[in-house]
Amino acid sequence: LPPGPRPLPVIGNLNVVDLKKPFQSLTELSKIYGSVFTVHFGPRKVVVLAGYETIKDALLNHAEEFGERAEIPIFRKMTQGNGIAFSHGEMWKTMRRFTLSTLRDFGMGKRTLEIRILEEVNSLIKYFESYHGKPFDTKMILNNAVSNVICSILFGERFEYDDPVFLTLLKLINQNTKLLGSPMVQLYNFYPSLGFLSGASKTVLQNILELNAFLQKLFQEHKEELNENDLTGFVDAFLVKQKQESKKAHTAFSNGNLMFSTLDLFAAGTETTSTTVRWGLLLLMKYPEIQRKIQEEMNHVIEPGELPKLEDRKKMPYTEAVIHEIQRFANIVPMGVSRSTPRNVNFRGYVIPKGTEIIPLLTSALNDELHWKTPDQFNPSHFLDANGNFIRREAFIPFSIGRRACLGEGLARMELFLFFSGLLRKFVFQPP
Repeated sequence: LPPGPRPLPVIGNLNVVDLKKPFQSLTELSKIYGSVFTVHFGPRKVVVLAGYETIKDALLNHAEEFGERAEIPIFRKMTQGNGIAFSHGEMWKTMRRFTLSTLRDFGMGKRTLEIRILEEVNSLIKYFESYHGKPFDTKMILNNAVSNVICSILFGERFEYDDPVFLTLLKLINQNTKLLGSPMVQLYNFYPSLGFLSGASKTVLQNILELNAFLQKLFQEHKEELNENDLTGFVDAFLVKQKQESKKAHTAFSNGNLMFSTLDLFAAGTETTSTTVRWGLLLLMKYPEIQRKIQEEMNHVIEPGELPKLEDRKKMPYTEAVIHEIQRFANIVPMGVSRSTPRNVNFRGYVIPKGTEIIPLLTSALNDELHWKTPDQFNPSHFLDANGNFIRREAFIPFSIGRRACLGEGLARMELFLFFSGLLRKFVFQPP
């Protein structure tokens, strides 16, 4: 195995890892042990990949060897191997292929989905206007607005922001998102046999039961109203496929896969995007000159009274650069979801045994000094050439890369541009 700090009995290297911010501890360890190193989370041996070149080498050049999803106890117990994010083998391939084709069918990257997002942007603008310039917390409303976009893709409808069904769904999902990153659930993952001591993991599993009951009602409504010639969204498309394969002895299109594919899309399409928009608003309050520059660019490109559209993106290089820099600097997902090796792997002079858990340290690529001029500063010029044209940077991997990259990347890019530019078209943001 690659080198790393010497593990202690029982606790491994937990004495040198801050479970509230493990990515910071792993970043510090990479400075000592290099771009490929081993760390022990209790009894769990994990190989960490740090720096863009190392992550790219593993996840792109050795995609098969690093392509499996690691067995993480809390997710195993939650999903039973269902869904997209934590399934394996043929089931994962089938579900990912079906999901990507269905998302394309329902407008990913197309004008139809753009219209849905712009409808939500307008609803959000009206909500902001209702405060008449008074300060308010944007966290919940941004989460609701972004969630409504994925609801329209899943169920073919949006919800009013105060709809009790919608609020219950979001409350359970948001609570689980928060708990799954907590130190107590991390400890459960390291020592699953002590699960009876973890109240947080019990709450997560109880919330899953509630979400299951809640979503099954929605699925049943869609099943009863299903029109195969007029599908409204992902759930309808799944139900049709389930019906077509109902006589097969083995099918990926089970009720469990419907439930967890829906939750995977919800998780991928809400929290990270809404948090990125919030970070963007905070950063532009801190740097008002950047905010003004975006608005000046829009004034030259967008007709008076109009909101930006996706077709305007190529004419707004500075806005694009700022959005990308927000994603890089905000560091919303500092660590990729764990992978594992399906067989023994020779990688950069080390033998990594079959079944080893792999953590790509995405923050190390987004802050890699070999690829970013001023990695510790908020600097939109990272994405601009000398003539002010937008440039893509290969070390920009907030959605990860390779076979297990986030399949909601296309949707997230659309949403970030339309929400962010739409809000800045209508408002000037200032600290209270």
